[in-house]
Amino acid sequence: MILNLYFARRFLVMFALITGIFAGILMMIDIIDQLRQTNISLGEAGYLSLLNVPESLYQILPLIIILTAIALFLGLARSSELVVVRASGRSGMIFLVAPVLTALLIGAFGVAVFNPLVAATSKTYDRLKAQQGDTGAVLSISEDGLWMRQGSGDQQSVIYAARTNADGSALQEVTFLTFDTDGLPIRRIDADLARLEPGQWNLQGVKQWDLQAPNPEQTASALADLSLPTDLTVSRIREGFGTPSSIAFWNLPSYIAQLERAGFSARSYRVWFQMELALPLLLAAMVLMAAGFTMRHARFGKTGQMVLLALLGGFLIFFLRNFAQVLGDNAQIPIILAAWTPPVAAAFLALGLLLHLEDG
Repeated sequence: MILNLYFARRFLVMFALITGIFAGILMMIDIIDQLRQTNISLGEAGYLSLLNVPESLYQILPLIIILTAIALFLGLARSSELVVVRASGRSGMIFLVAPVLTALLIGAFGVAVFNPLVAATSKTYDRLKAQQGDTGAVLSISEDGLWMRQGSGDQQSVIYAARTNADGSALQEVTFLTFDTDGLPIRRIDADLARLEPGQWNLQGVKQWDLQAPNPEQTASALADLSLPTDLTVSRIREGFGTPSSIAFWNLPSYIAQLERAGFSARSYRVWFQMELALPLLLAAMVLMAAGFTMRHARFGKTGQMVLLALLGGFLIFFLRNFAQVLGDNAQIPIILAAWTPPVAAAFLALGLLLHLEDG
């Protein structure tokens, strides 16, 4: 037990060190990028980078874990601690219990705690960046339906719809509220159906009110159809949702339900949710992959080649995971297969390699 705690502590220390190195590098790169893109002070750029870097760190967490495992096993091999452990009667597979469990705990902590933190900082970062630049289309989903904002300059319009199709190009039971530069409502339009076409909304079953009139209901008019100019496109509506990573893990199930209730496809969010559940297993597979190539005595030589192979294996797993996510998002493969196949396959391949080296 004491030996397992020792190896777990070594793993955590190495993980903290490598994470700190990557965080520092990403901070410097992001600060320079912020200063180049916008006219802000160094302090403001640093604050924006602090909000943006956690998302980047979370995305490369599997690569940080495999680098941590490689550094740990190389250090233990050079100090001959692995030889001592084996000489005491412990097999390499039993030795790996502590690093693998530590990786599983890091993954669980990342999903349960770090993921919501990343979602919060990402939303704050996007809000601050929007204040500096374009504040055009804004989209949000609630239990009542879909809300959007369009327009710029003299007029802004808020759009509410009870339901929509999968890409947001056809809205049902829709209301348009137009505001002037002072934020006062000047017109309301209700429609049974609104279809998004290039540069305009095509409304059907329309009733409109002039809210600046003394009696808006008395001057209201009903039309069979009406066209309204818009700067929205289907791609901008999709971008309004942001990425699945911008939604906290604990809020994903309710957000998915709201999306599907409004009529949107939530497949990419379902894929992301399952991938988050599989993240601890993926991190454990990264540790096993690193162990398969680097958990050997330094006197055997070819250390550089083994490290390179471990890194290539880790990058291959990382690439296959992202590739499977794309296939899952596009409905090319089932969601469970997209999320769980890469970590499960990587774990079994690494275990097969370790059993061959240890007992083969």
